[in-house]
Amino acid sequence: MKAVVLSLRILVPLALSCLLIFTGGCSLMKFTTEGNQGEQLVLVMPSDPSTFNLPVNKTPYSPFLYIYEGLVAKNGITAELEPALAESWVFSDDRGRITFTLRSGLKWSDGEPLTADDVVFTFQEIYLNPKIPTIYRDFLRIGSTFPTVRKLDDRRVEFILPEPFAPFVRYIRIMAIMPAHALRDSVRSLDSQGNPQFISMWGTDTDPQNIISNGPYRLISYRPGERVVLERNPYYWRKDDRGNPMPYIDRLVLQIIASTDNQLLRFRSGELDTLEVTSKEFELLKREEKRGKYTIYNGGPSPGIRFVGFNLNQARNAKGKPFVDPIKSRWFNSLAFRQAVAYAINRSRIKNNIYRGLGQLQNSPLAEQSPYYLSPSSGLKVYNYDPQKAKKILLEAGFQYNREKELLDWDGNRVQFTLLVKSSEKARIDTAVHIQQDLAQIGIKADLQVLNFNVILKKLLISRDWECYVGSFAVSGADIEPNLLSLFWSSRGSFHQFNQGPQPGQPLIEGWQVSDWEREIDSLFAAGAAELDENKRQQIYGRFQQIVAEQLPVFFLVNQLDMQAVRDRVQNIKFSANSGPFWNIEELSIAPN
Repeated sequence: MKAVVLSLRILVPLALSCLLIFTGGCSLMKFTTEGNQGEQLVLVMPSDPSTFNLPVNKTPYSPFLYIYEGLVAKNGITAELEPALAESWVFSDDRGRITFTLRSGLKWSDGEPLTADDVVFTFQEIYLNPKIPTIYRDFLRIGSTFPTVRKLDDRRVEFILPEPFAPFVRYIRIMAIMPAHALRDSVRSLDSQGNPQFISMWGTDTDPQNIISNGPYRLISYRPGERVVLERNPYYWRKDDRGNPMPYIDRLVLQIIASTDNQLLRFRSGELDTLEVTSKEFELLKREEKRGKYTIYNGGPSPGIRFVGFNLNQARNAKGKPFVDPIKSRWFNSLAFRQAVAYAINRSRIKNNIYRGLGQLQNSPLAEQSPYYLSPSSGLKVYNYDPQKAKKILLEAGFQYNREKELLDWDGNRVQFTLLVKSSEKARIDTAVHIQQDLAQIGIKADLQVLNFNVILKKLLISRDWECYVGSFAVSGADIEPNLLSLFWSSRGSFHQFNQGPQPGQPLIEGWQVSDWEREIDSLFAAGAAELDENKRQQIYGRFQQIVAEQLPVFFLVNQLDMQAVRDRVQNIKFSANSGPFWNIEELSIAPN
């Protein structure tokens, strides 16, 4: 699995994924490589983790991919579902009940038994707990209600669905099982504000060795701004065909390196075993591939979305202050304004100048690999670069130009806003600069604000005090099951960034409004989840794509090729764009010198 981004993709920790996004310049230093470092693999995270508590985590930068598992796994190449903690699952005849049978002898990283009690606790008391702000609750919503979970015996649990729900098992895949013996008391104990103490459990100030997990690795140390170190979990259940315990690699070192330039330097010096390759450094790294003893894997177009979007939220915070200046909010909530901005952005220039032509223009919220993808040739509305048309739309909507060719609104206010972009990805900053230049051509002034990604997440999801954002979003498996994207597109979604609604554990907001087209998307996602006929599902998700193209809550940019460089000493890599190089981490090994 790979990491959400919400970032690059977010492959959110929710997908138990770790999306590593890099772009950077090139160093002229001499290329050298370290020899065999022993049984350790050195990876990179662009930012520190925000918590070691997986259910409340909302950043893609975390070690969760390597330390937790759920009931079901996904094959990173075929996308087929495979047994994980559960050795099997069966549906009732009416598909309203699913029984999962756990493997025998499962244990937590502290040696305690992992049983059906942990599964019931995880779902009933954490993921389905309305007082815990977890993204996983969004995935478990079926219509207007939720499934129930009950224990049949120590190894069997039954999920009872309120109605048929096509993507349920794929949703279960991304939900790690948590240790009841370590966390139950914190879930049931409330703080002074009436919230479960669990919410503040296992912060990054917790001794990593006290974090209990069930995956192939366990935490052993964390140095902020430097690294996270994991060691092989001696109680992990998986063994190879010869009965040897897995994983094979003893340690994983996640180096925290924010600068993409520094990531490139340290990969070329041999310090890192892997690097996400962007178009900017592809030519350099391809030349050095043989000498550097690594292979560049190309998985084709990335399955995530890259976009520019406005804050459409018209609500106020608990103190009565609007999240967005009402003058600017009126612009952003004007469909004509959003359409004009879309026509003003020269995506081909972004593709050629930033991605060196190694990418494709994106028009849909679904990846082209998806069986539900609606193409422009099938009727999807597109916005090809046309600045004159952009100006015409603005004038017809009541905007005007002054003598300096600056765009003014209906009341004579200069159209100017802040364009937010994360600091750790140079290609995204360059994209924001291109957008800034394009908007200037139609009289709009966009002021760049480059911030740390964790700071941006707080703005997007908590304080909601932003105006325009160049971002990305992805969920592992969404190319197969589009309903996974409800996290972003549902009005109740935890990552519904462009109109973020009330969330558990956050201060109240006042005057939040949901548009008619957002409500229609909500209905479509509910219908798509309940529909078992594939032809009807295609129609449902086709309509969803048309609404997004017509209403433009976000405007899609360029989808880059998903490429990763990995040292040749790392064996059994099975790379795919949707899952990355380390989805089968337990099968990887380090070749001897």
